[in-house]
Order: sequence, then structure tokens, then C-alpha cells
Amino acid sequence: MAKILIIDSTEGKRTPFLRGILTRSLQAAGLPFEEAFGMASKIRQELADTPEITTSELRKMVTRHLNQTYGEATARRYQTPSRAPATILVERTNQQATPFSRGELRRSLECCGLPEEEAMLIVAEIYNHLVGKGIAKISSAELGLMTYRYLRRELGPDAAKRYLVWADYRHGNRPLLILIGGAPGCGKSTLATELATRLDIVRTQSTDMLREVMRVMLPSRLLPVLHTSSFDAWKALPAPVESLTDRNSLLADGYRTQAELLSVAAEAVIQRALKERVSLILEGVHVNPGFLENIPKEADAIIVPVMLAVMDPDLLRQRYKGRGQQAPNRRAERYLENFDAIWRLQSILLSEAERTGVRIVTNDNREKAIQEVMETTINALTQDFSGTPEEVFV
Repeated sequence: MAKILIIDSTEGKRTPFLRGILTRSLQAAGLPFEEAFGMASKIRQELADTPEITTSELRKMVTRHLNQTYGEATARRYQTPSRAPATILVERTNQQATPFSRGELRRSLECCGLPEEEAMLIVAEIYNHLVGKGIAKISSAELGLMTYRYLRRELGPDAAKRYLVWADYRHGNRPLLILIGGAPGCGKSTLATELATRLDIVRTQSTDMLREVMRVMLPSRLLPVLHTSSFDAWKALPAPVESLTDRNSLLADGYRTQAELLSVAAEAVIQRALKERVSLILEGVHVNPGFLENIPKEADAIIVPVMLAVMDPDLLRQRYKGRGQQAPNRRAERYLENFDAIWRLQSILLSEAERTGVRIVTNDNREKAIQEVMETTINALTQDFSGTPEEVFV
């Protein structure tokens, strides 16, 4: 379904139509969750062929539906919403109380792999419950347990367990290491930045930056393979032996040689994170399944390796063209000129990921890719989890 834009009748600003927002407004007018969600879905369906609608037009449309289905009293409650309640305080484990934040709760639910709309609906349910019961203060443990129960009731046991696993991880101190590999231009750095924001990870590192530092320390005359791109590193190798005369073997040999050089610096970054017990996102074309061998087996960390890919060559080319328009210094033209080599490098990386069981994430849609990495993270956390809601929320 195409995106529907809501135009603010007074300021002219455009924002996407979100079914979750409308559901929350209908709940505030007195509708139960299921009926509010159903009416919001029906209205969105009616607007399927409407690219834009003003806030006043949308309000009239919703009011008409309420009048027809629930009568004038409900429609009036929707038109004149009640005054916002006083701040609800959440008492933390350190005895400090902070205002209840719907945005913070929504983000924690999205960390469990929930789509934005589902997360917003659950948050609205919880908020309306707190307001309806006149609760002015609640402990973080009680709020967590309430969230778990709402998830189980509305979305099922799997969604509830994912939240439980994530909450248990947040209460602990085990570092999370997310390793993102992939061919040049497939969206690794963008994904890493977004994941760091959502997962509250302050330390990220790119192997491209590590390579630049090493290039300063080791000039081209000493290590020429370090001063090339990953997809043409083979050109800086000594004359190939007879067994490496086909193009794919040459490309793979050059890439692996450069990746092995970078693995020394990358291992140092990982070891530092493990020593300080801080979470880290390491991304770059040089991040491959072999990196897992650099992590000590005894490391008390959650390791999440993923291989990012763009499966449509036309889409990958388009991204290079867009990158060239937005940031010419990123050598977009060179990527386009060497597209065949980059595409073959991606095939090599995907084959290696498939052979070693590393999750392949298709990045045709950024939001879906983010959710998939988050789900992979939760799956990794679940392997060592055996707690109960009462044990987690204490």
C-alpha cells in the first residue's frame, strides 16, 4: 500500500498516516483496542487511493464513522479529547523516578523486532491503562511485567518472549558484538548507525577507517595490497600461480589477503571492547565469517554476525548513482566502473556466509533489514536464556 500523507491544516506540514496514532486517538475516545484498531484499519483502506489528506478532512471522516457506528457521544469525545493527565512516574531500581516515556518504551519494543505500528499500539494500550486506572507512579519492574503481559495477550507468546529476553539482556552486563559484512555500497554503515541508535550502542567501528589508519603507517611500497580497493586488491599481489588464473579466484585471493591484514587491527578493536565490557558494532567489507575465529571462545559476549546484501544489481547501481550525487568524494564513479568485480565479490561473500551459517540479510528495504538484524540479535540472546517473567522483572 502506498504511503498516505497527512497535511496539517494550519501549518501545511506533511507527515505519514500511521494507523497506530489513529488507533490511540480512538481509544482515547473510549473504544476498546480491538474496535479502535479495526476502525483505523478500515479508514486506512478507504484512503488507499488517496495520496494526501488534510488533518481536518481526516477528522471529519473519522467523526462520520464514529457517528454511524457508536453514536454522537463517542464522536464528541473524539472531537474534544480530554485534557492530558499528569505525568506518570517510573521508579527505577536505584530509587530514582523518571517520567514515563512512550517513545522510550516504543524503542525498546522495536529492539525486539516489532514493527513500528505494532510497537505503538502496545504502548498506547499500556498508556491508556495507566491513565484509566489513575496510576501516578509505577516501578520499572511492574511496568516491564505489564508490557510482557500485554504483548502476550495482543501479539502472542513469541513476541512476549522476545521482549523478556531483551529485558534480561538489558539488566545484565554482557557485551554485544554485532559484525556486519557485505560488498561495497550495500548499506553497511547506514545500517550500523541506525542499529547503534536503536540499541543504544555507543561504540561503532568501520574496517574502512582501520584501513586508512594502516595505510598511513604502512606505505604502498611496503604493502601495496593495502592501498587498493577490496575488489581489485588482487592486482597488487605477486604474479598469480597457475591455479589462480580464473577471475573469481584472483579476486577472492586479493580480497582475503587484504582482509587478513585488516583482521589484526579489527581483532584489537574487538579485544578492547571485550576487556572494557562494552557493546560494539564492527562493519565493513572486510568483516567476513573468518572474523569469528579472532574472538576468544571464552569471551562472555553475545556475538551476532550478519552478511548484508543487495540482490538486485539494478538497485545496487542506483545506490551508487545516488551516492555520487550526494557525496562525490565517495568514488561512486569508480564503483560503477568496477561493478562487475563488486558483484562477483558479493557472490563470494554470500557463498562463504552460507557455508558457515552466517545470517544473510537482504537490504532492499532498510527498515526490514534493521528488523531482521534485531531479530537475529534476539535469537542469539535466546540461546542462553532460561528465565521467567518474575525472575527478570524484580
